Amino acid sequence: MAERPEDLNLPNSVIAKLIKEALPENANISKDARLAISKAASVFVLYSTSCANNFAMQQKRKTISAQDVYDAMIDMEFERYVDPLKKNLEAYKAGQKGKKDTSEKRKKDKDPASSSKAHDDSAIAEEDEGNIADAVDDVEEISSSSST
Repeated sequence: MAERPEDLNLPNSVIAKLIKEALPENANISKDARLAISKAASVFVLYSTSCANNFAMQQKRKTISAQDVYDAMIDMEFERYVDPLKKNLEAYKAGQKGKKDTSEKRKKDKDPASSSKAHDDSAIAEEDEGNIADAVDDVEEISSSSST
């Protein structure tokens, strides 16, 4: 675990970005208010993690699942956030899958070895078929000459 309590705080840059997105453009926030929000967010994350961990431990698991987090939110009386949390998690997963698919497609399109390898594989297969046909012809020829 963390060596110092300060190590458990969320990064100030993340907190500042979240605050900026939540407030109107012309709103200002004092340094003390930003610090208070940062501490409150850190406490919330630690507490919700602890509650989710309790649900995982009750089921004799060491890994916290998304369902454990949903159950913890309900246990902490934040049930109204469960559906938006589920939707955001699904949207995040879909976005990550889309990024992965796009990356793999780019890599495949970029990699000339993979497309030339497919071409080489089909050429080798055609060559093998030709060699097999030649071998069959040779066997037939040997068979017919030995029977005469």
